[in-house]
Amino acid sequence: MEYIFTLKYQLSENDTNMDDLIERLGAAGCDDALVGIGQPGRIALEFTRKARSAEEALVSALASVKTAVPAAKLIEAAPDFVGLTDAAQAVGVTRQNMRKLMITHATSFPTPVHEGTTTVWHLADILAWLQAKGNYNLQQSLVDVASTAMQINLAKEVRQMTPRMQREVRMLVA
Repeated sequence: MEYIFTLKYQLSENDTNMDDLIERLGAAGCDDALVGIGQPGRIALEFTRKARSAEEALVSALASVKTAVPAAKLIEAAPDFVGLTDAAQAVGVTRQNMRKLMITHATSFPTPVHEGTTTVWHLADILAWLQAKGNYNLQQSLVDVASTAMQINLAKEVRQMTPRMQREVRMLVA
């Protein structure tokens, strides 16, 4: 199956030659990615990768990038963090429809990751909620990629917690 996803990285000062960087990425197996170099010190790779599972696709892409650019730091695996507009677009409904679902089902709609001027959710949580409702025909590859991207992003963030804090908070944040 084909999986489409994006990996965003912060580059080190040693990785400023974009032609060399793109050459190394291709040699390391990232020839199935479109490379975005729009922001200084950043790179985004949009993969269309064939694999047996979304997990295999994303993990193999992460490994390929690590081989080519060992000092690069993963910023985000996508699709994961979304606002209502992005979630609606992924599902194929209007933003107004997604907002109506959020308001109508206020107690069961997924909890946001961040709430404020811009509210952000994990796309996987919204897709799982919509699947449970049973009224939406969602592409399984999108569901699988969103779930795997969320797991990668969560694992990246947990690494920053001290073991003591992990133990103390684990049962309190459920």
